[in-house]
Amino acid sequence: MSTGIVERNYTGADHESLAAHPAWISLKSATEKLQTLQDRSGAVPNADDHAEAKELVAVMASSVEALAPSLPHDAAYLEAVVVDLNKWVASGFVVPDFLDSLNQFQPQQQRVNGLVHLVLFPMYTQNGSTNRHFEAVLASVIWPEFIADLEAKTYTNGLFVPLQFIDFTSGYDTNSAVLFPESVAMREIPTFTWGAIFQDREAARYRKVVKAASAITRLELPAEAQELLENQDLATETFVLWDLIHDRSHMRGDLPFDPFMIKQRMPYFLYSLEELRCDLTAFRECTIIAADETATEEVRKRARLAQYAIIFDRIFRFALTGKRVRNYDALGGQLLFAWMHQHGVLHWTDTTLDFEWARVPEVINALGERIHDLYWRSIDRPKIVHWLAAYELISATLAPHPASVWAKGADALETTGAPGLMTDQVLDDEFPLSMFYEALSKKLVDVIESTEGMTGASSVEHAL
Repeated sequence: MSTGIVERNYTGADHESLAAHPAWISLKSATEKLQTLQDRSGAVPNADDHAEAKELVAVMASSVEALAPSLPHDAAYLEAVVVDLNKWVASGFVVPDFLDSLNQFQPQQQRVNGLVHLVLFPMYTQNGSTNRHFEAVLASVIWPEFIADLEAKTYTNGLFVPLQFIDFTSGYDTNSAVLFPESVAMREIPTFTWGAIFQDREAARYRKVVKAASAITRLELPAEAQELLENQDLATETFVLWDLIHDRSHMRGDLPFDPFMIKQRMPYFLYSLEELRCDLTAFRECTIIAADETATEEVRKRARLAQYAIIFDRIFRFALTGKRVRNYDALGGQLLFAWMHQHGVLHWTDTTLDFEWARVPEVINALGERIHDLYWRSIDRPKIVHWLAAYELISATLAPHPASVWAKGADALETTGAPGLMTDQVLDDEFPLSMFYEALSKKLVDVIESTEGMTGASSVEHAL
């Protein structure tokens, strides 16, 4: 019987040959050594290190030139990288400026399945290093036909670039699973035209964590959800679908003028709601795709799988990943779990986790509607009124810390001064873990931490 899975090999021999290429090995080694000479800004401040830095940059430039013939689609970018490297040397190793080469790197224009990119920039890596050190990455595009079709017809997102790792320097031997142009050291901020996510890392971490969480909670997974844990390629494509819709959901819909309040600090729980809003939008759209009888089984199956992925990644990995300091992703996971529990579709009985799957979409979509209504009303509300309403939405489901000032209401808060004064009154851990999560964390946190630096290839090797 057909499973509806189209097998694809995302770890081909061409990838292996590039990772073993002498020029790549030299580039990676020289880049790692150069990192030790750079300060946080990316400059090399010690004049005594300049001779060594010059030699290392020369190796990096020649390595890029040696790899360029294998990557003709990136010729203009790779040529510009060499020019920027040489300019940096000539500047005396001040804060690097790679705007010119960044402008030449346009991966969103070539979303071809398996296409390989060499990326070399001075940059910080989100969820990794905050230093703008040079990092080198070999990665390939993930763009299966069904994703290309969905993006072209329904979920247009010209900036979205899904990738998988081939090899990388130490800044990506971390939890970082994104490559964003805004992280690059440059003299001015251009209009950003792409954003990349390493879907193989997302999928690999999901598979390991959810396998462990299911065993710990004695959760009996539906057959398709179990299949997602056993097949790395299937999981990777599922995450591409999820993030395609999630990513395009930012800045779409009935939103205040600037939902992120980028130029002004705001309470971290507002970021929780924005990320959860986009995830629940993806969940809702996947329920629609899965029910579309005109769609292929390949697409419908991945839409069903994406629903499981959103639920389990959120309530297991997201909820317990990282420190409890303004952790907005963790808060979103806690909120989703508690909402499902309090609405009777998630049960924790006799130390066993269970779901009423037939009712889950209705309940999750209801939370999505609550958040949508919050945003719709915020268009007509002052900022701090929106903040208070957001807090009320979350605290109606999650218990705030007993010492919370926010939980006491507007009369206890600094509402007459600058909005930042209200932000300062939010506790680092405004919504502590429930007793369920406190117990689960003791058994699951080590598994979550062990996924640092994981890739799709390493997860397959581990499974073998």
